[in-house]
Amino acid sequence: MKIDCARSDLLDVIQTVARGISTRSTLPILSGILFHAEGDRLSAQTTDLEIAIRTSIPVKVNQSGSTVIPAKILGDVVRSLEESSVSLESEASQAVLRSQQSVFEIRTLPPEDFPRFPEVEPQQQCTLPSQPATELIRQVGRAVSSDETRPVLTGVLVTAGKDSIRMVATDSYRLAMRQVPIERGAEEEVKVLVPARTLDELTRILPEKEEEITLGVGENQAVFTFGDTTFVSRLIEGQFPNYEQLLPDKYETRIVAEKEEFAAAAKRVSLFALHSSPMRILFEEGAARLSAASQDVGGAVEEIKVEQEGATIEIALNHQFLIDGLSTMAGEKVAIELTSPLKPGLIKSIEQDHLYLIMPVRIS
Repeated sequence: MKIDCARSDLLDVIQTVARGISTRSTLPILSGILFHAEGDRLSAQTTDLEIAIRTSIPVKVNQSGSTVIPAKILGDVVRSLEESSVSLESEASQAVLRSQQSVFEIRTLPPEDFPRFPEVEPQQQCTLPSQPATELIRQVGRAVSSDETRPVLTGVLVTAGKDSIRMVATDSYRLAMRQVPIERGAEEEVKVLVPARTLDELTRILPEKEEEITLGVGENQAVFTFGDTTFVSRLIEGQFPNYEQLLPDKYETRIVAEKEEFAAAAKRVSLFALHSSPMRILFEEGAARLSAASQDVGGAVEEIKVEQEGATIEIALNHQFLIDGLSTMAGEKVAIELTSPLKPGLIKSIEQDHLYLIMPVRIS
């Protein structure tokens, strides 16, 4: 294999597929990038056997062929180079990278040992723009569980319909749900449980410019395609909790607050919520009184003005969950709906179809 291309193009390819590199595998082949040059294009792919990423760029192909090059050393070398034309060639068990006056020789791995790229035949498909997709994933991602003993909670429930797509995540202490309209939805509603890590890695390689993403669902796999990139992931098996029964259909007290003011006050007061002690919030007569205390440090109280509808109520919440929820909301104001001190509190966006539910902490 022998190709010529711009250093920046090669680096973009490496950084895109690097998200699929295995960091824990004992198989050396999974730490490499499989390159294949043919016609006028160079393709690159990686996998950790859970996700697989493939992309390609136009290059000058002087000799067709394939090789597997360790991703870390290749990425470090290309990243260190000044912008110029580079040539990459491989023969036998060695690759040679040339740029200006520099020559780098890197040991390669046999391409025949590299796992085949999974070919997914989508049974259902939908399309959405990349920017709303990135926002969607980040808004629900805070509620994903990191507890590997409950795999279904480490994923995001993605529901695609004819005219909308919804993502839901929960760690059993909080729940986030966000829905956006789409123009080209699935012919029939489809629900899949996508690993949160898959969606997180996807947001890291999505282009900054607006581009359409196609989500296809096959048997036990999801495939995301955009531009020249294909991203395949295994799905999580299991039953996601029936989250709809957790969502209250009425409230006793509704608060509308300035989001930034509320979040800033919560952050200040949380400095005294040590050793998992909760933050208390009293909503009374158009004011929110936030307080926290620790026997070792002391206490803090802060009051902010809010718009209040309904009865006086006090609730105790995990301060970090509250701050996380507020930080994901769009717009200048948020609504908070409460039923009782012992039932979940609901934070809603005023501008978007986005809600964040938090379980209360029992207080005496």
